[in-house]
Amino acid sequence: MSRTDWGSARLVLVATPIGNLGDLSPRAVETLSAADLVACEDTRRTGRLLQHAGIVGSELLRLDAHTEERAAETVVRRLDAGAIVALVSDAGMPGISDPGERVVRRVVEAGHRVEVVPGPSAPVAAVAASGLAGDRWCMEGFLPRKGSARAGRLAELSVEERTMVIFESPHRLAATLVDLSTAMGGGRLLVVAREMTKLHEEFWRGTLDEAVGFASQGLKGELVLVVEGSPPVAEADDDRIRAVLAEALDAGASTRDAADEVSRRLGVSRRRAYRLALE
Repeated sequence: MSRTDWGSARLVLVATPIGNLGDLSPRAVETLSAADLVACEDTRRTGRLLQHAGIVGSELLRLDAHTEERAAETVVRRLDAGAIVALVSDAGMPGISDPGERVVRRVVEAGHRVEVVPGPSAPVAAVAASGLAGDRWCMEGFLPRKGSARAGRLAELSVEERTMVIFESPHRLAATLVDLSTAMGGGRLLVVAREMTKLHEEFWRGTLDEAVGFASQGLKGELVLVVEGSPPVAEADDDRIRAVLAEALDAGASTRDAADEVSRRLGVSRRRAYRLALE
């Protein structure tokens, strides 16, 4: 089947293996073979994947976090000319904590078709294997590195009732586990999924406090953390909100910032916290 015979212009998001190359689906191979252009994070890595699949002669376009805006223009121009463009990330589904979101938006705005070839996804695989609640879960990705942004996010997650998926690198894992334990309590359940689908795949299960010891072993490889959600939190009454507001205001926060902090810490609406702060 030639590229020109495959159909009208479209952008096709293609999921690629997160470790085991055997997870590349037949439909993904067919799509990549038929594409006029393959947009990818790393041309060398994608080149090796195509070679594994027996695909030769593909035109590759670098499309990573630094080049996505410029590459999106190229993708739209090629679609305008009737081309079929496949979009892949280094592993998993494009646009899910990987480049792709802005390209899809630009392609949709330009009036072109977007299709998807589903497949491997680290967050979905980790939740499925975790044994924690999978009916409602949220994807957090990487936490902010430091400062108030990190503290604020941890405060929000401490009252999140859904199962949480967090990405982390091996060298920052121990510090992140300490921060999670401090924010959520050391008894919260956790599953660390390491090197999924690869030779040394491992699922460690325990509490946040227990995980600190596990992280001290000098782990390597790709990591996904699946954290148990918070039990339902009883809504704070006005007296509790006023007390926490007073703490924040006494510490020098503005009325607006104090309301934001209380909203994060107590899980109440910002409007309610701000109204009580004005009183």
